[in-house]
Order: sequence, then structure tokens, then C-alpha cells
Amino acid sequence: MSVTIILGAQWGDEGKGKIVDLLCKDYNIVARCQGGANAGHTIMYNGKKTVLHLIPSGILQDNTICVIGNGVVIDPIALLDEIKMLNDNNISVANRLIISQNAHLILPYHIAMDKAKESAVKSTVIGTTGRGIGPAYTDKVARVGIKVFDILNENTLREKINKNLEEKNKILSAVYGITNSIDEAAIENFINACKTLKPYIADTAYFLNQAINDNKNIMIEGAQGALLDIDFGTYPFVTSSNTTSGGVCTGTSIPPTKITQIIGITKAYCTRVGNGPFPTEQKNEFGQLMAQKGNEFGSTTGRPRRCGWLDLVALKYSLMINGITDIALTKLDVLNDFNEIKVATKYIINGTATDQFPIRSEEIDKVEVEYTSLPGWKKDTTGIRTFEELPIEAQNYIKFIEDFTNVKVSFVSTSPDRNDTIFRN
Repeated sequence: MSVTIILGAQWGDEGKGKIVDLLCKDYNIVARCQGGANAGHTIMYNGKKTVLHLIPSGILQDNTICVIGNGVVIDPIALLDEIKMLNDNNISVANRLIISQNAHLILPYHIAMDKAKESAVKSTVIGTTGRGIGPAYTDKVARVGIKVFDILNENTLREKINKNLEEKNKILSAVYGITNSIDEAAIENFINACKTLKPYIADTAYFLNQAINDNKNIMIEGAQGALLDIDFGTYPFVTSSNTTSGGVCTGTSIPPTKITQIIGITKAYCTRVGNGPFPTEQKNEFGQLMAQKGNEFGSTTGRPRRCGWLDLVALKYSLMINGITDIALTKLDVLNDFNEIKVATKYIINGTATDQFPIRSEEIDKVEVEYTSLPGWKKDTTGIRTFEELPIEAQNYIKFIEDFTNVKVSFVSTSPDRNDTIFRN
């Protein structure tokens, strides 16, 4: 039995989908524990790009059971679109997808609230995907959310929707000046989508813990990245859930004593989509080259990602709060054309040097970054599958990361292809 967590160690978009897809052939179950359809995991499958938002990336393996855990907020319409996309590509979810009855639902009024809020206050725009994630989590905490188990009783479902809809319409009208944004047709479409999902609903707490008792191997697929965690990220420019390893336990019901390995995914450089602090961002030809070579556009929204040098101060903080045991380094090949590669090894805040990552956005905005420069390799590493084949400069780059963080770089990805990965453990 093993329970492995795979999560993003930066601001998301680190390539978790590929690593999950690559490793999960050795796992019986892959589960999601948080987030919603704002997470876009891109995998190259049979030479074609496949983007998953709610369903775990393990669905691309033939026999893997996929679980959407209780910590996820689910848009039934978006989920059905994803199931259809998979079916159209001859990937069946029949008897392979299980949805927690304890997960919360995203309703049309959550999406309307999300978009209205982002449009109304330009000075503090977070840069959300507008998918209703934040408002759904708000309702969950306010104890007015609608859970997946409410789907099982249509009368209860309609009663709860109508009660909430009345309140949301008042807020949309009084605060944002929006009237009649959610019509009856949208609600009926939502309810019909909910009905279609009934066969997938189960008590995943018992399912997952029984699987552990039966010595099954379980992988937990995180969404977004640790620096977007609602508690430990660059607040308020964060997501609405716990993206760190602690969120796995509350988002799946798996006890912390059962977790055996935590893999943190980091790019060989840094990216961030949306607004918020980004100390190593390069608004110059270096950032542009990273964006071009890395095809840095959000898989959910298509928004361009901001790019910068690898931030080892931020990474070491992420490794600490997650208890990461192994690093998976992705997109090494994006750095092939650089003569010199920089990594952040210290921050200067108000004239004082520190190797600690500050949480307050006001502090991070004032950070001066102290870099260490390393020689680039100026050779094509695309598709290399053994560490020894890498140019010596690339090997030294990886060893520098290991020495600074005291964590093993166990996996190195050298292209989007599933098999172009170096295993070092």
C-alpha cells in the first residue's frame, strides 16, 4: 500500500498532469482533493493534447479508478462536458469515475457572482477564472452550500436552489446592478446535468479508506500550486482552497498517517497566471523567451503566463510547508537557449537579507532579489531520458537545486511527451 501526493510547488501550471499520467500506471486509484474547473491539467495523449479540469489525469490510464474528492467544488455542466470530450476521444469513464457525495456544487449564480465581483473592483482584481470557484467555497463556509448528495433528492435540491437564488439575485441587483442574470432555463439545465451524474455518486471516505485497508496504491493529484494556498499563499492573490499537502487529508478523508510520499512539481523556471506578487518575474527578453519556448498560456483560460527565473527562496518555503520528499523538475528543455541561467537564492527586504519567504503581499512587492548565476548548456535536451545524457551544465543546475533545498530531484521532464522523463530514484 502507498499513498502518494503530487502537488504544485509554485503558482500552479507546473506540469502536474504529465507527471500524474506518467506515474499513475503503478496506482489503482487517482483522486482529486480540492479546487474546481479552474484547474487545467494538460497531457499529451496519443500525440494529442488533452486538457482535464475536474477529472483526475489518471483517467488516461486504462484501468485506473478516478475519484473526485469531497474538497472539490463541482460544476456539473463542466463535468459533463469533460466526460463527453473523453468519450469522443474513446476514453470511457464508465465504472472508473466516482464523485464524493460530500463535495459541493457550483451553481449558475456562483459563476454570475464571480464575474460580477471581478468586473466591479478593478483595483483589487485577483485574476480568477470566473468559474464560480470562490463563491462556491464562500457558500460552503457560510453553511448555505449545496452538496452532491442533494442531487439524490430533486425536491430538496430545488428547494435549496430557490432559497439561495433569491438571496443571490438581491445581491447581484443591489451591489452590482445586475438583474435577471440567472433565468429559469439555466437552472433547469443545471438540474438536468445533476441528474445525469447520479450513477457516479458514492461515499468516497469509505471507498478510499477501504482501498487503503486492501493495500491498494492511491495517488492524490493536487490542483493549482502551494503558493496559491488560501492560508499559506500570497494572500489575497490566492485560490479559494488549501493547495498544500494538508488539504489532501481534509479533501479526501485519507488520514495523514497513511501518506507515504509527497512529490512537489516545479518548473525549471517560474510562471504565474493572473495577478499577484512575483519576485523573479522577467518583463524582458528572458521572460519572453521562456514564454515562447514553454508555450506559456493558461490551459483553462488561455491567458498568457508571466515568466521569470527559478525562485529557490519560494521553493524552499513550499517544500517546508508541504513536507515534500521528492522534486519533479519539469520543462528543463525550455532553458536550452540561455547562455546564463539565474536562480533566486536570497531576498533583500528593507536592506536586510533573508532566505525566508514573506507572506504579506506588501512585503513581497518590496523584495529585491539576489541571484546566483549559472552557466547555460546551449544544447538541445528535448527528449533526453537519462541523467548522464544531459549536458554537464544541466546536471550541475539540477544538483544546485538539490544542494540548496536538501531535497532530491527524482524526476526531470525534458518534453511534454509522457515518456521523455528522467527517473533518478
